[in-house]
Amino acid sequence: MESTQLFNVPGVFANLIGQFKLPGVDAAVILESRRKDLEAVMVAVTTEIAGMQSLGQKQAEILRSAVSGLQSRIAPKATQEREQPVDRDDTIQQALHDTVADFRSLVDIACKTQFDSLAVLGKRVTENVEEWKGLLSVRK
Repeated sequence: MESTQLFNVPGVFANLIGQFKLPGVDAAVILESRRKDLEAVMVAVTTEIAGMQSLGQKQAEILRSAVSGLQSRIAPKATQEREQPVDRDDTIQQALHDTVADFRSLVDIACKTQFDSLAVLGKRVTENVEEWKGLLSVRK
């Protein structure tokens, strides 16, 4: 059986950069920058996963609520039918109103998740630009 060790990407890059020893290139700075990139991607992915889980939970909650709501609206107790007839138009209108509100909450969750993930990646891109500016200004 093969070993299930994780591939050490930073170690491999450090060895490759160390073999070529280019003048004016600091391998530690490059490796640290790439490590930060990977961290930002992992945070963004974790944010996306949490958002999708939240979205799935909200969808399940909506489904449970819709089923119980329809059951209570469409099949009222026999005593209620004799006392007061069920207004089907109001029932349908209320169900549609509830559905629209539920979809709004789903859209809010999805948008927040996307915004949070993009904010993490955008911050890292800005940091990358600043790092490159610093590296280029040192070379001049």
